[in-house]
Amino acid sequence: MATLEHSVDLIVLGSGAGGLAAAATAARRGLKVLVAEKAGQFGGTSAISGGAVWLYGTDQARAAGAEDSPAAMRTYLEHVIGDGYDPALVDAFIEHGHQALRWLEQHTELRYSLRPHSPDYYPDAPGATQFGRALEMVEYDGKHLGPRFKDLKMPPPGMLLFGGMMVNRVDIQHFLNLRRSPGSLWHCLKLMARYARDRLHHPRGTRLTTGNALIARLATSAFAHGAQLWLRSEALELIVERGAVTGVVVQREGRRERVLARGGVVCAMGGFAAGALAASYRPALGVSHLSMSPCSNDGAALRLGQAVSAAVGEGLAANFFWAPVSELRHAGGERERFPHLVTDRAKPGVIAVDPSGRRFVNESDSYHHFVQTMFAKGIANCWLVCDAEAMNRYGLGLARPKPVNNQALIDAGYLYRAATPQALAQAIGIDPQVFATTLEQFNSDARNGIDRAFDKGGNSYNRYMGDPQHTPNPCLAPLASGPYYAIRVHTGDLGSACGLVTDVNANVLDRNAQPISGLYAVGNDMNSMMKGTYPGPGITLGPALTFGWLAANHITARLQAPTTQTETHACTTN
Repeated sequence: MATLEHSVDLIVLGSGAGGLAAAATAARRGLKVLVAEKAGQFGGTSAISGGAVWLYGTDQARAAGAEDSPAAMRTYLEHVIGDGYDPALVDAFIEHGHQALRWLEQHTELRYSLRPHSPDYYPDAPGATQFGRALEMVEYDGKHLGPRFKDLKMPPPGMLLFGGMMVNRVDIQHFLNLRRSPGSLWHCLKLMARYARDRLHHPRGTRLTTGNALIARLATSAFAHGAQLWLRSEALELIVERGAVTGVVVQREGRRERVLARGGVVCAMGGFAAGALAASYRPALGVSHLSMSPCSNDGAALRLGQAVSAAVGEGLAANFFWAPVSELRHAGGERERFPHLVTDRAKPGVIAVDPSGRRFVNESDSYHHFVQTMFAKGIANCWLVCDAEAMNRYGLGLARPKPVNNQALIDAGYLYRAATPQALAQAIGIDPQVFATTLEQFNSDARNGIDRAFDKGGNSYNRYMGDPQHTPNPCLAPLASGPYYAIRVHTGDLGSACGLVTDVNANVLDRNAQPISGLYAVGNDMNSMMKGTYPGPGITLGPALTFGWLAANHITARLQAPTTQTETHACTTN
């Protein structure tokens, strides 16, 4: 069959936050935009993320009186990033991040609110703040997507309630408190009533939160201004004319289609964490590593970019954004993964032990730091352990708190339960005597609210992640009431940090540090400005929105310049 040919102003490869920010911006500015997504649904990793962004100087932060400055932001990032600190990218992020958010909120459906208290992940480092940089997504009604709602990537079942109800950070706290607070009970009853109504007409709840709401808001705006979306469309090769990238060859519905793009190509395909390439970029600890990236995030941008001599990041502190992940194997063979980010590790009555039965980490530190420690100590997998009190109040992984019956998870071999610590140790294959000593030492400290071994609950970020109603330390309680529970947790990641090297406009650079005309990279396809560190919540999505917006602006400006119009016309008429 003959190859079909199409012509647009901009083609965006991928449909995560960075790609859709570029698409929505370009479409709103009048460009003809095509979004090509390899998977059968759109949204990528962003759709199943927490949806938070980490930015300096937003209108929301200023309105709340947050104390911050560009100098403090630079100091903090320089301290956390270390040798990989790139002043140009950091300055662009600081200067334009809040501008990007303001523009997107004024011209698209995007809406964020400030987290009233959200310390940076290293709250005692110079330049750190206790609040003001982290914003969270405002909920959204998925019905605004119309027929496209069915194509929005749905979070894994374990991240939903009742099979299809989304909840955000505030909702989770209300569910944890519903037996202790009439206000929380009323909040939860309203959510459940809304969900019940939705299920009369939809396969899941239409109240979208977190990353699902982020993607839905951007996509609705892009579609409203004429952007097209192709699903199941794989980018095969870039079209290059006179040294400039002028389009892409796409495999779609069994045929090759050439898409010529006057403004170029934005790579936003989610990185390479799920592809075969990933193993060569990770520390070698066996084959049990689990990624939360969709299987379509297989490194296509690196392959396309390297074919045109694009530079790839080197020397990052980590090539991935780490997170501990557990996995449930269903009876039918399906595997469901759960990232242990906010719901369990930091809570009182929960500890992590290595295969010998010893604690090895501050469980309430960030998920990235938790897995960094696993790699540093050669631990491929560990155990999260809690007692009955913690299980009843907070749950553990996919296991839900009281009154949910978690027997199915026990039967599936995901959740272990035993009447005594000794029996639990035997069930999960750790030394009972070592485990008993671990519990004795931890419980003694926990009763006094101080963890002498690893300082769990020792800083403001730790305590923010704990239970604010538990005293004297929101993160510490002895494991003293049976039965006892455990879940095996593996090293895992939320996506890759290493990517194509770009300038401040997200324009990809070649191996001589020169911009490749017409080629851009955003999101996890862009070599992370954080260089494999994790300074705070939303440090992937904040830059994704910022540089997606900057890329679209740069492309628009190029197309509007008279000389660029002439040159681009010459390229696309071949």
